[in-house]
Amino acid sequence: MNRTMRAGAMALTLFASSAAVAAAEGSDAGNFGEAVAVLRNVDGDAIGTIGMRDGNAGVLMHVEIESISPGGHGIHIHQTGTCEPDFKASQGHINLNQVKHGLLNPEGPDNGDLPNIYAAPDGSVRAEILAVGVAISPEMAEMNGVAHLFDADGSAIVVHENPDDHMTQPIGGAGGRIACGLVEKK
Repeated sequence: MNRTMRAGAMALTLFASSAAVAAAEGSDAGNFGEAVAVLRNVDGDAIGTIGMRDGNAGVLMHVEIESISPGGHGIHIHQTGTCEPDFKASQGHINLNQVKHGLLNPEGPDNGDLPNIYAAPDGSVRAEILAVGVAISPEMAEMNGVAHLFDADGSAIVVHENPDDHMTQPIGGAGGRIACGLVEKK
């Protein structure tokens, strides 16, 4: 899949009703991998979950967050499966081909780049994101030539304080890390 197609697919963000999420979670996953990340804020409080399932086009991520500041937030998949002792321990984005950051960058995107999420005035987020640069199962990763979320050091999902502009290096001006979740097999 070329970069333009991959960026277009990654930019696909659908806000899901609870009925659509329930229907998707009840469907047969077949041989595809499943994972989950429990998001924690800087105080260590659980503030949300991200359910993930392999698909033929990438990993479908169901994002549910209860309490972050209203407005846009960058969200990325990071290369190391840890959030401790601070969120910076997850290191940078997954980036197999060492390309530039940004869904809009002609020299990108990296495997960990995702569209922004948007919190409602009450701090809640309900979204679906298709991440096409990664896979949960090693077979899907190999078949699609993408990053495996469960490589030797795992991966983490990080939410930032500001929206990602999808161009600025290295994180699109998204600011500090406000939440992190270790990606774990379901």
